[in-house]
Order: sequence, then C-alpha cells, then structure tokens
Amino acid sequence: MADKEYNASSIRVLEGLEAVRTRPGMYIGSTSTRGLNHLIYEIVDNSVDEHLAGYCSEIWVTLEKDGSCTVEDNGRGIPIDMHEKGVSAERVVFTTLHAGGKFDNKAYATSGGLHGVGSSVVNALSTRMTVDVKKNGNVYEDRYRQGKPDMELVKGLLPIVGKAKGTGTKINFLPDPEIFEKTRFKAEDVKSRLHETAYLNPNLTIHYKDCREGSEEEVTFHEPEGISGFVKELNKSDEAVTDIVYFKGAYENIQVEVAFQFIRDFREEIMGFCNNIYNSEGGTHLTGFKTAFTAIINSYARELGILKEKDQNFTGADVRNGMTAVISIKHPDPRFEGQTKTKLDNPDAQKAAAQVTQEECTRYFDRNIETLKAVIECAERAAKIRKSEAKAKTNMISKPKFSFDSNGKLANCESRDAAKCEIFIVEGDSAGGSAKMARDRMYQAILPIRGKILNVEKASMDKVLANAEIKSMINAFGCGFSEGYGQDFDITKLRYNKIIIMADADVDGAHISTLLLTLFYRFMPELIYEGHVYVAMPPLYKVMPQKKGVEGEYLYDDAALEKYRKTHKAGFTLQRYKGLGEMDPQQLWETTLDPKTRRLKQVQIDDGRMASEMTGLLMGTDVAPRRDFIQAHATDAELDV
Repeated sequence: MADKEYNASSIRVLEGLEAVRTRPGMYIGSTSTRGLNHLIYEIVDNSVDEHLAGYCSEIWVTLEKDGSCTVEDNGRGIPIDMHEKGVSAERVVFTTLHAGGKFDNKAYATSGGLHGVGSSVVNALSTRMTVDVKKNGNVYEDRYRQGKPDMELVKGLLPIVGKAKGTGTKINFLPDPEIFEKTRFKAEDVKSRLHETAYLNPNLTIHYKDCREGSEEEVTFHEPEGISGFVKELNKSDEAVTDIVYFKGAYENIQVEVAFQFIRDFREEIMGFCNNIYNSEGGTHLTGFKTAFTAIINSYARELGILKEKDQNFTGADVRNGMTAVISIKHPDPRFEGQTKTKLDNPDAQKAAAQVTQEECTRYFDRNIETLKAVIECAERAAKIRKSEAKAKTNMISKPKFSFDSNGKLANCESRDAAKCEIFIVEGDSAGGSAKMARDRMYQAILPIRGKILNVEKASMDKVLANAEIKSMINAFGCGFSEGYGQDFDITKLRYNKIIIMADADVDGAHISTLLLTLFYRFMPELIYEGHVYVAMPPLYKVMPQKKGVEGEYLYDDAALEKYRKTHKAGFTLQRYKGLGEMDPQQLWETTLDPKTRRLKQVQIDDGRMASEMTGLLMGTDVAPRRDFIQAHATDAELDV
C-alpha cells in the first residue's frame, strides 16, 4: 500500500542524466532491440547534421567485437573550448539534456537532432563511452561511465592524447545491460538505416563494418543518384509503368525533394523524411504532397476528357495506386511527435510540400504527357476495382454496431468502452472454449479462428473478401477494411484498444501469427502503426517443486528452464504445454489473460521499407528468394525440440 504521507519529502528531483536511466523509453522509444539500435542512429544523425552544414563528407560506423559501437566522422569536431559553465563544451554536450548547437540557426541551418538530448541520452544509457575529438592538430579525449565523467579535467579542459590531421569526432559506446533487454545490435536494421541516409545525402559516404564474431562484414554506402536511386531500389523487383519522376524546390525556406514511380502492382508505398529522419507515421509533409498530387491528376483527367462532367473525382487512393515515392524535406525548425521523431507536425511543411508539388509536378507533366497518361490509367484501374468491390464491402462492413455474430464464434465483452476493451484472436475451438471461460467478461472478447487463415499476400481480392475467418475479424473490429492505404478504414471506429493474437507456442502457432500479421499489415496497417496489435506469450512449461509449501512457476522459454535447473537443485516435476488447449481456464487466465501477470509483445514497424520487402519475400509467390533467405538465416532459427 502506498505511503499515506504526501509532502515535500515525497517529491524527488532526478539530477543530471538520472531521468534518462529511470525512464529510458521516454527518450529512445523502448529498451528492446529497437531502442538499442536507436542509440547508433542518434550519434550518426549528429554526424549527418555536420554533413548538412557542409563540413562532413564521410562517416564510419563500426560494430566492435566487444559489443560496443564506434561512430566517427570528418566534420568540424565537437567544440572542446571552455563553456560558460566553466567546463569544456564537449562535456556539457554529453552530460546535459537539451544542450547542443542546434537551438538557433548559427551552427546548423537544418538539423534532425533539435532536442539536444541525443548525445547525452546515449551516454546515460551506456556502460562506458569514450569521446575523441580531432581539432587544432590534436586529439582530445573524454571518458564516461553510465553518463558520469570518468576522468579528471585540468582546469575544465580536455587532455590532449595525441596528434591528428584534419578534424572530426569519434565516439565509442557500450550499451548498458542494466537498461536494455538485449545488447547485441541488429545489423540488418542498422545497415538499412545507413543505406537510407546515403540515399538522402548523395554527397555523403558511409562506411559500415561489423567486427563481431560470426558477423564479419564491411560495406560502403554511397548513392550519387539520391532519392531517385532510392525509388529505383524499392522497385527493383517490380514492373514499372513510368520512369522515375524527380523534382525539388523551396518554399518559405523549406526545401522539398520528391521522387516517385508507378509500378504495375496494386499497392502504394510512400516514405517521408524530414532532415534525414524517417517519419514512420508520416506527417504534414506527406499530407501536403498527397493532397496536391490528387488535385493535379484530377485536373488533368478532366482537361483531357478522361473524367466527364458527371463523373466523380478520383480518390487519393486511386491516384496513388501503384505509386512508390520518397518525399524528403529540409526544415529549419521541425516539430516532431516524440523524441524518436516518428511523425512531423509542422503546418508550414504541408503548405511547402503542396506548393512545390503543384508547381514542379505540373511543369513535369506538361512536358511528359505519356507519363501523365500512364499515371491516369493506374488511377482509372484503381477506381474501377474500388467501385466493383464497394457493394461487397458495404454489405460486409456496414452492419449495425454489435449486430453481427461472427459466424456464432465471437464471445463479445459487456463493456462498450473501446479504450478498455480487448479482443483475443484464439487458435482453435478448444483453446477458444477455455479462453471464454477464463476471461474477464466485462472487457475481454474472444474470437476463435479455425486453423490457418488465408495467406493474403498470395490471394486475389475476391478470395480475401470471401474468406469467412477474415470477414469475422473485420466485422468484430468494426473499423473497416482497406487495400493497404485506408480508403474504407476508419481507426476511430475500432471497438477494442488491444487486438491480441493468442496462438500456441510452437511452429504452427508462429505460422498462424504470421498469417494474421500479414493480413493486418496489408489491409489494416493503421492497427499496427497506432499500437493496437499484440501477440500473447503463453508459457512453454510449468515447474512444480516437490518441496511442500513452495508454489509452482511458469517458464516461457527453454532459456528460462535452463536457468531454473541451475538455480533449483531440489526435485521438481515439469509440465510441457503443447498447446493452449491443454491449459485449464485458471491456468489460461494466470498466464495469458490476466493483465497483471500475462506477457504481451506489442507489434511495431520501425522500417516501412524493410517491413514491406520482408512481407513480400516471406509470404509472396516467389519461392527462390524465400529459399535463399531461409538457407542464409537457418542458423538463426530457434528449434523446438
């Protein structure tokens, strides 16, 4: 029970970087591998800002053998002279939140790291950090442990540890295992991010090296074609129907750069960047581009007589059918939602993107009429499909609220407060029956599904819409259905705050979870992007000590079982759960349903490009690339023996 006394002594002030170590998720998003890799991105982004300022042409990123990471650049070098605080400016940067050279436009005209917390946050979350600065023909060094200085300064200035040619900064840091769930950087994600950065900065060269045992690799990223090359890479496996369209311009001191191409496939892929930071949730710059592009295509379609006076305009989704686009803006004062900068929020960015798109896109289409006609043909094709399916979707989706029965399977919850409600997608009638008995009927709904649902990556739209299990889920969720870009989807109508996939902890269960995630990603992506999709983590084992009075314990993986065996020498019995159906209602409640004791994994997308590519690779029709991927990563698999 909480202390009854609430007075001045109850108020705690977190000094220095203590706040970062206490609440790391506020600064890097999470303490998972995603947050771990984010440490690298924060340091690299500072080097990229030096490049944007015109002082850095090369960056070296090295994953060291000891698990640390080194980021080096040939920029100006962090200032090492005396700060007004009475200590070297470098130490102020690495030990003080909201300290840096990016709060005015003197040192950096545009920058991705405007909060001034990146370097100090990485320092706070590292077991150790070493900073080497090359300036004035010398190398200056500083060292830290868990964010605190680990060496004495002479009169507040850094010691000289060697001679150097040129200028630059080198930072080595080792992530703190007290903070992170895992401390091994994920190489594929890091390389993807660095490659994106190279595309966005055609005059920048990034050298990547992995020195870790078993992962040795060395790659150099340099993309002189810029974002046009980025679009070419994204569409390398697709049939193009237009050339790559590229334009750039500026409006009110905001630079806008756009590249797009249309392909034969029925999909849309638009990636937005602001000051080299990938905005996974989009933002105002994408809104401005989409709005202007839709207006342009409709205007041309009427001018060419393709849309008659009585015809409705193409929708935004129609005109973007088949589009792959990269929109990159440089903004002197961007506003992001959160430290991880997933969404841009500047109204002037929308105006700038729309204005430049209107002017430059119109100029391009006036000179390239065949490309314009190809784009309009894509829009016509999308509109015809949309209209032909509208009636079927309306019949399926627009039923009165809670009047459906989901084939008699849905056991709905009593509450209608979506913020508190959750729905479990449960594999099999047996587990579904136990879950219905075990659940909290007020807030938990149960929807059993039969076996493995349709693989939507391979199926045609009519088969997807005809699938009974998929229709049951769409009806239950209540927010509609889309072909991946939202024309019939309304997230505000979602009836459950959490959609929880509950499958067996075996290979078949993993396959079912993958099929469900493919469905959500391709046809209801907002569910994932807005954090509503989870995967339940049922235990693999229950151990029961033979000693009287000692309670049993659930273990969730083989590593936990091995650890238990090492720390418990007394005898115990072991129960292995082959499936959720083997648990009685009480066990299912304790392990998988009870919000106080259950384990859930939230599904997140860090890299939209990689997510789309990997979904197509692993779930699509092309067998050879999937076989190559499986063979290359066979040693990474966790076998259930």
